[in-house]
Amino acid sequence: MPQTFAERMLFMTIFIQVVLPVLLVFFIGYIVQIRMKIAIKPISTMAIYILTPALVFRTFYTAELNLQYMYMVVFAVLLLVALIIINKLYSRLVKYPAKVESGLILSTAFMNSGNYGAPIILFAYGEAGFVYIVSFMVLQAVIMNFFGVYYAAKGVSGIVTSVKLVFRMPATYAVLLALLLKAAGLSVPDNLFRTVDIIAGAAIPTVMLILGMQLAKIKWEHFEWGKIAYGTLVRLILSPLIAYGITLLLPLEPLLAKVLIVASAMPSAATIVMYAIEFDSEPRLVSSITLVSTLFSVATITLLLMILG
Repeated sequence: MPQTFAERMLFMTIFIQVVLPVLLVFFIGYIVQIRMKIAIKPISTMAIYILTPALVFRTFYTAELNLQYMYMVVFAVLLLVALIIINKLYSRLVKYPAKVESGLILSTAFMNSGNYGAPIILFAYGEAGFVYIVSFMVLQAVIMNFFGVYYAAKGVSGIVTSVKLVFRMPATYAVLLALLLKAAGLSVPDNLFRTVDIIAGAAIPTVMLILGMQLAKIKWEHFEWGKIAYGTLVRLILSPLIAYGITLLLPLEPLLAKVLIVASAMPSAATIVMYAIEFDSEPRLVSSITLVSTLFSVATITLLLMILG
C-alpha cells in the first residue's frame, strides 16, 4: 500500500476518479436487488442477446485491426495455461480432489473483464483502451464458454456443451459479421449504425448493474477461508504478475500491455458461478471466491493503476 503522503493522495485520486464511479453502479444494482428481488435472468438475457452483440459489432466494425490483436490471443492463451498449471500443481500438493481443483480453476483462471474490467479501463485509459478491453472481453467470453464449461463439467459432455455454447452466443456472430463487412469493404448505412450505436451504449451500464445484482445473491455462509484466500491471491496478485511477465515477451503496444495487465487483475468472473451451479462444481467455493475477490479488488486494482500510470 502507499507509504508517503504523495502516494496516498495519488491512490485516493485514482480511486475517486476511476474505481469509485464503477463501484457506485455496482452498489446501485446490489441495493436494488436486496430491496426489490428483481429477476436477473431476463435482464441478463437481454444483455447477452441484444446489448453485448451490438457493443461487440460496433467495436470490431470501427476498430483498426492489426497484429496487436493476434498478440492479444497469444497473451490470453498463455495466461490461461499458466493459471491452470498453477492450480493443478497446488491441488496435487495439498491433495485436493478433482472437484475442488476444477472449482479453483474456475475461480482463478477466468476474470471479470466484461462488467468490471471494461468500465475500469474506460475510466482509466479512455476510448483507445476501451476498444482493446472490449476485444479482450469477447476473447474471454469464448474462452469461458469453452474451457469454463469443460472444467465445470469435467468430461466429454463438457466439450460438446461448450462448443454448442460458443456458436449459440450472438457475440460470436457479431464479430464474424463485423469482420466480413470490413474484409468486403462494405459499410453499414448511417441510420442503421446509429441504431447499433444507441443499443451498444447501454451495454456496459447494464452489465455493471447485473454484476451488483448477482453479488447480492451470494450468501455469506460456510466460507472455506483457506481455499478462498488462495483463490483471491491467485486472481488478484499472481495473475497480473504473470500477465506482466507475458507482456515482456510479446511486442505489445504500451497501452495494450497496460490494458491486458489490468484486465488480468480483475476479480473472478460472475458468469463462472452459473457454470459451477449448473454442473455442481463446487458452486459455494466458486461464488465465495468471486465475492471476496471482488471486494478486495477495490484496493488491488486502484494500486495497480497507480503503479502502471
